[in-house]
Amino acid sequence: MNAVTIGPFMLSVDRLVALAGILVFIVVASVAARKAGPGVAQWSTRGLVIGIIAARIAHVAFNWSTFAKDPWRAVAVWQGGFYWPAGVLAAIVLLLVEVRDTRGRIAGLAGVAVGLFVWNAASVLTSGVDPVPLPGNPLQSLGGEAVSLPELTGKPMVINLWATWCPPCRREMPMMAEVAASTNDVTFVFANQGEDAPRIRRYLSHERLLLPNVLMDGLGELGRHYGAPGLPATLFVGADGRLVDIHLGEISHEAMLRKVDDL
Repeated sequence: MNAVTIGPFMLSVDRLVALAGILVFIVVASVAARKAGPGVAQWSTRGLVIGIIAARIAHVAFNWSTFAKDPWRAVAVWQGGFYWPAGVLAAIVLLLVEVRDTRGRIAGLAGVAVGLFVWNAASVLTSGVDPVPLPGNPLQSLGGEAVSLPELTGKPMVINLWATWCPPCRREMPMMAEVAASTNDVTFVFANQGEDAPRIRRYLSHERLLLPNVLMDGLGELGRHYGAPGLPATLFVGADGRLVDIHLGEISHEAMLRKVDDL
């Protein structure tokens, strides 16, 4: 399972397990507060907020080379990107400052430890993807030629499933174009889902985007083949034509570069 869908909303599993860890932390801290005093409950709320902020700031600082061009992305938390060790450290420091008694500190640390354990265990259990091979059915280029994805193998491949009506697809597309243009040892394929050539051409022209290998998947067969329940979806395929990783939802510049490097 790569994502959970609720109506029109799609939540990737990695974010779901992070929320599970946070929820467990809140529950444990609340239970501990009954015995350790209200100070722990007050700390848990502030510690969670400050921890998330610290994790985001640390992520931006460590990846400033990609944020420098678009500093506003520092607040685009929906893209993901948190350096959680910094967040945990900030929460623990706040615990030591605000909670003076030993029992309260132990209770707070227990909440942090249990939350991290649940998060890590859930991440391990849900990580990895089935090595699904590339489908053999041909797609159509904007010029009307039939293109079979297995014909493009020989080096790693990134396949982006997108549509012009999809806001997160549109947001990430300029970054995708930049990464594709600067990466020579990976083949990029932009498989549009369900739209015709004139509409795609108008969008690319209006946005002044130069994309390699723009193909049309009129029936959305790639999404079904790889079990992608929504858009955008970015597939990372090894040189042998088998799926290595998948990212569902909008992907940040930093995550994109990291996953391409992993290929």
